Amino acid sequence: MSTADPVLTAEREHLDLAERCLSQMRDSAAGIADYGVDELTSHALGKMRAQRLEHLAADPDAPPFFGRTDRDHEDRPEPEVLHIGRRHVRDSKGDPVVIDWRAPIARGFYRATASDRQGIRLRRRFGFKKLPPSAARGASRVALTSYEDEHLDLGEALGLESELLREEIERPRVGPMRDIVATIQPDQDELVRADLDTSMAIQGAPGTGKTAVGLHRAAFLLYTYPERLKRTGVLVVGPNQAFLHYIAQVLPSLGEGGIQQATVAELIKWQARTDESADVATLKGDARMADVLRRAVLSHIAKPSEDGVLIIIGTKRYRVSGHHLRRYVDDLRRAFVAGAIKWDAARDRLRMQVAEDVRRQREDSGGAPSDAETNKVARNQAVKQFVDEVWPAVDAPGLLSRLYADPDLLARCAPNLEPDERTLLHREPARTVKATRWTPADLALLDELDGLISPADQFVHAVIDEAQDLSPMQCRVIARRCPIGSVTVLGDLAQATTPWAPGDWTVTLEHLGQPAARVRPLTAGYRVPAEVLDVANLLLPHIAVGVPPATSVRSHPDTLRWGRRADLLDQLRDCLTEEGSVGVIVPDAEVTGTLKALRDNGIQADTLDTETDARTSVVRATEAKGLEFDFVILLEPEAIVAGEAGRTAGLRRLYVVMTRAVSRLVVLHDTPLPDEMSRQ
Repeated sequence: MSTADPVLTAEREHLDLAERCLSQMRDSAAGIADYGVDELTSHALGKMRAQRLEHLAADPDAPPFFGRTDRDHEDRPEPEVLHIGRRHVRDSKGDPVVIDWRAPIARGFYRATASDRQGIRLRRRFGFKKLPPSAARGASRVALTSYEDEHLDLGEALGLESELLREEIERPRVGPMRDIVATIQPDQDELVRADLDTSMAIQGAPGTGKTAVGLHRAAFLLYTYPERLKRTGVLVVGPNQAFLHYIAQVLPSLGEGGIQQATVAELIKWQARTDESADVATLKGDARMADVLRRAVLSHIAKPSEDGVLIIIGTKRYRVSGHHLRRYVDDLRRAFVAGAIKWDAARDRLRMQVAEDVRRQREDSGGAPSDAETNKVARNQAVKQFVDEVWPAVDAPGLLSRLYADPDLLARCAPNLEPDERTLLHREPARTVKATRWTPADLALLDELDGLISPADQFVHAVIDEAQDLSPMQCRVIARRCPIGSVTVLGDLAQATTPWAPGDWTVTLEHLGQPAARVRPLTAGYRVPAEVLDVANLLLPHIAVGVPPATSVRSHPDTLRWGRRADLLDQLRDCLTEEGSVGVIVPDAEVTGTLKALRDNGIQADTLDTETDARTSVVRATEAKGLEFDFVILLEPEAIVAGEAGRTAGLRRLYVVMTRAVSRLVVLHDTPLPDEMSRQ
């Protein structure tokens, strides 16, 4: 398309205008005063300025807008023109120059079709190219190079036949995951724009964009419900740190910072220091353990003495009867079992109930004790001693350690477990509780106990990725942090690789406290080529019978290659002649050797443990979940299968690593391929 095209010239002028206006908005935000009438006000103003500047931070590789709609106008025959971008941009008069993609008026850009144009006459997409530093214009490193129109009022709708759309979907990527605001598809947009009170599980095949949908849903909710989310933000839970690092820049690139990203283990105040067998970890992740722990806490409640409690105030004596004390304890016990009160809060309330009993006695005898005097009674040594005897303080590590070490205590608290299961849980105590080496499965139990004792931080919405791998007890860790909010659950049952994975979204949703949530499928793949999915789908009958095969809208020649391990360097160098990231995925035990071999041959490579975002990464098979690379070189599929506990788990792991490739998958092996990959 000629650069003299008047449409392209006009759009470039609008791009320049948008960049100037965005710069003016940043200058205006920087000018917000950060001093007030007092220190608290100054802090609030400073925080507001910092948040505003963060929201307006420019990504030099992302243009202010990526699309345009010409809409029917209510009052004039001329259409209303709207440019759609990652954030709202206005001019000095306050008029919109770019509309935020999340605004309701922007919905038609993603949803309109020729048969349902939603008031849109024309939809325009733009093509951009990255400029070298020497050619950059100001802070921007991109140039508008092309456009593509769909005249919906004339019945024209390209859909996935859009050349610019496909180019953007297939654009090579190095480093962290990018946003997909320019390429969101109608089925994805419907999920992204679901309201805050809606909980859902998105069952997404590889390459369907489920992770991107979850993150963009978080951005949509933060934009649409700022008042409800400004205090708590959104919790994003991922499977590991490599995954969290990969997705870390998506929301900031959309101008949103109100999120907390963590693994399940990072939500918990204790750390794992050792591992254990799969059968023990599976038992500890079983939902029955919640009842065991609740019984363990309840076992500390003692029956009050018939004599009651004698409290001396000055020269006067007051006795709270055993009858009253039993009623107070029984009421609190029922409230605790119902989940209406935490253990520590019940201790405080019990002290106050005893103090209020004394207050009534003093009032009956003509006194008029103040609130301060009543609070002082609650701190009386006799009251504190009584509470410590009948409702003692407990701590999670100490209680769990005793439960594992004391067979009699465990038998009393775990009538729902079989004797051999209780034997599996038995463990000799460490020299001190502090020296106990907890396992990853222990962490969820510690958090369960801690959640019974005191409240956890709470969020209004949680996005949970790779949720198919969570145990019931891990689900409860998240549910405690979102007890009255909603969740977006992301995953693929075919990619479940943990021995405790339930294999059913209904089970996972129940333990997340969202039994009414709907399961929404995404089956159309936009990133993984059809040739790769065709081979990976051969494993589905062996790993997830009820999951439909993934499909892809993309197909390319030379997408799938096979060879011997000796071909590694040649295949890798061939991949490096093209633009994009390369992931060399290997059995876990081969990471060090593979990395050394590549470096010894002059190839700059790194592991996912670093923050370097290397173009070539050597990836443990167990860390590949949720990631994607333009090129994947996969070593020894059968060894990856054999590295898991059980054939099915190994085949699921293989399914995961095979579907990380966006442009090309190279499978290199000296040992025979798994029989399950055969088409026979």
